[in-house]
Amino acid sequence: MKATIKTQGQQFAVSEGDILTVDRYPNTEAGATVEITDVLSAGEGADFKFGNPQLEGAKVTATILENKRGVKVIVFKKKKRKGYHKQRGHRSELSVIKIETISA
Repeated sequence: MKATIKTQGQQFAVSEGDILTVDRYPNTEAGATVEITDVLSAGEGADFKFGNPQLEGAKVTATILENKRGVKVIVFKKKKRKGYHKQRGHRSELSVIKIETISA
């Protein structure tokens, strides 16, 4: 079964067994189970259903495989001929999840 879900401000087209990297779920550890209730569409073939905007009663269960940090993003600002330059950077907090079940 396939589904389109919305989690952490992003939409993903998923099926059972997929592994995704999303923004970190707060207060969770590796091995925890997360239920995603923002299911926009689900099913295959003649059983395909659309939500308006979400499907009622549909949910996707996912397991957190690990919490990690993304690659460092450098932000560099400079103004020509003024001697001004500033360098900042950040690393995003990420969760790697595996889609276990889809119920619609």
